[in-house]
Amino acid sequence: MMLKHNQNKQPAALPQQEAKQVALRYILEAWEEAVYDGLDPDCIASAAIFAALSDMIATYGEEPVAMMCARLPERIRNGEFTVSKTKQ
Repeated sequence: MMLKHNQNKQPAALPQQEAKQVALRYILEAWEEAVYDGLDPDCIASAAIFAALSDMIATYGEEPVAMMCARLPERIRNGEFTVSKTKQ
């Protein structure tokens, strides 16, 4: 199910953490819909990363985004982006 954006409704101000959770729900629903429509998850991931980075660069500039990206390997290794751990 895809959430529809209501142009006439003013969004309520949410605390930052809650806003991030709502935003993630939107992204995950769009992702699921794209997979359902037959798109390859790797293609969706690349497009999502490109969209996120290009938007952040437009907002903050290249250098701040590059500095944020330089910290990604450590954050990934620390499990910050791991949704569920798998046992091997």
